[in-house]
Amino acid sequence: MRPIEKNLESLNPDLTRDVMAKVDEIIDRYKGKPGCLIPVLEECQVVVEYLPMELLEYISGRLNIPGSTVFGVVTFYSFFTMVPKGRHTIKVCMGTACYVRGISEVQNRLQSQLNIKVGGTTEDRRFSLEAVRCLGACGLAPVMVVDGVTHGGVTPESSLKIIDKYE
Repeated sequence: MRPIEKNLESLNPDLTRDVMAKVDEIIDRYKGKPGCLIPVLEECQVVVEYLPMELLEYISGRLNIPGSTVFGVVTFYSFFTMVPKGRHTIKVCMGTACYVRGISEVQNRLQSQLNIKVGGTTEDRRFSLEAVRCLGACGLAPVMVVDGVTHGGVTPESSLKIIDKYE
């Protein structure tokens, strides 16, 4: 087993000394307690905003839990993410009503404009783009939701005007 690296900032700029100090506090609070892995991961995700591989390896070493177990838990539960999320989340409805009314064109325009794929985050972490199966607003199709605000009847052009309002 390789030594636990304390200065992870050289590997990942999001893992600063201050962030890692908070991570250490979390781990110290739970270490040795049965079932500690999920609470540690949850709290660390709040601090870092996602769970990068370097952090998973660090947690694995500090908790003395195999890395494969830690990785398995993170990839099994949908509430964990290994990808940084944007300040604003765009959800594009790919349900039948939205699909037949052209939501795929909206999605393509957003991907092109933001230079990301579905499931990705812009380089400046302003936006994350998600495709969802249904948003329950079929009468407004095609629909996208930004930070919980539903926008109906969107077109490729109007979708860009909508996201321009989010700083």
